[in-house]
Amino acid sequence: MPTKLSAATLPSIAETASVPGYDPAELRPGILHFGVGNFHRAHQAVYLDDLFATGSDHDWAIVGTGVREADNAMRSALEGQDWLTTVVEQEADSSSARVTAAMIDYVTAADSAAILEKLADPAIRIVSMTITEGGYYIDPSSQRFNPQHPDIVHDAENMSAPRTAFGLILAGLMNRRAQSQTPFTVMSCDNLPHNGKVTRDAVVGLARLFDADLADWVEANVSFPNGMVDRITPATSDRERRLLAEDFGIADASPVFCERFRQWVLEDKFTAGRPALEKVGVQFVPDVTPFETMKIRILNGGHATIAYPAGLLGIHFVHEAMENPLVRAFLEKLEREEIIPAVPPVPDTDLDAYYQQVAERFANPKIGDTVRRLALDGSNRQPKFILTSVTDRLAAGQSVKGLALESALWCRYCFGTTDAGETIEPNDPIWERLTAQAKLARDNPAAWLEMVDIYGNLGQEQRFAEPFAKALEALWRDGTQKTVTRYLEGTLF
Repeated sequence: MPTKLSAATLPSIAETASVPGYDPAELRPGILHFGVGNFHRAHQAVYLDDLFATGSDHDWAIVGTGVREADNAMRSALEGQDWLTTVVEQEADSSSARVTAAMIDYVTAADSAAILEKLADPAIRIVSMTITEGGYYIDPSSQRFNPQHPDIVHDAENMSAPRTAFGLILAGLMNRRAQSQTPFTVMSCDNLPHNGKVTRDAVVGLARLFDADLADWVEANVSFPNGMVDRITPATSDRERRLLAEDFGIADASPVFCERFRQWVLEDKFTAGRPALEKVGVQFVPDVTPFETMKIRILNGGHATIAYPAGLLGIHFVHEAMENPLVRAFLEKLEREEIIPAVPPVPDTDLDAYYQQVAERFANPKIGDTVRRLALDGSNRQPKFILTSVTDRLAAGQSVKGLALESALWCRYCFGTTDAGETIEPNDPIWERLTAQAKLARDNPAAWLEMVDIYGNLGQEQRFAEPFAKALEALWRDGTQKTVTRYLEGTLF
């Protein structure tokens, strides 16, 4: 019978898992975090847990919150186990479990009054977030903040009861300004280029809709550090809960399974101090851009590269995709010929070695990451992870045929059926629109590239549009296996 995770059961759980090397009751809040999902609990919370175990910075504990009613399911799960989380780190030949206690409270999600009260607490010196790449109200084609989004318009007109993370953050900053308090730092932990700048643009852009002076004050007084985050962290299902109970004897309502590898590179720019995370492996650098470009293009672009052919071939797990010779070879060729050459140099980093490590991480059979998760939300991810490489290579006069094939595979995936005719369930916030465009593109490939909010002017660029059309036509005529094989042989284009 597995032991239910709680503060009271930590002594018995310590027989099979690592437990906090400090007294969680002694922690005090310092960070309010929006979006307490798996990645946050496997990344930021783990780094803080390590730091607290050194005896340092016990006044930087996390208080969780969110902006969706659905976030309250996580709150309920964690409250029932005293805010503790079991993190299981997995490699091909080993697994280990640890219990983290870096989070000490959780403000009810979507309760704007309670969240604003917490934001007014001077103890809160950092407000962080993992709200996914699609949560920043970015226009995909321009990659800039969209002030016309209905949620943003709502908040601009209702700052006493905002409903977005950015509206709540801005209202909290307004209160700090009115009370002459030091503003908190706003720190994105999401996986998107220049995440600090993107977050600043959202907060300042919202402020400019109703108070230019406030917008100027935010720009002048609030820090938005850029950061690169990395750890492969699949969604939790009954499979993970069962494995935790069987392998470690722990009953956790929401455990996190992840790889052992983790990385966090941060710009050292904080308004009101920060925890000494450099003690536990966080890299503080003057410019995060080279690191995030490397990660987003090689790792996340690599995820996209294997997701759509694997999805069309009916492959379920990512490690199974890496075991498929066709998918593995497609990743290798596209990375080496078109993606890696478009990545600028990174300090003290060998890009080839970095890619080799990424490929090994993808192939980890213990993680249980799914192809469907990698294929999720392509409308937000493709412009960031794939099309940036396309744009840079075109500007340099270089071929984008492999990247065009990747984009054609995404289009074919969004048609909604595998090569075997099995239904692909909706897997994007705008799935209906994508499916409609993919159906039009079956006979007219240009129809897919007419989505200018995603592709911008790339549909007019024949060096991309022509190989895209040829690849999509081949996918419909010959299927994924034969089309990708011809690409690998050099006979597709």
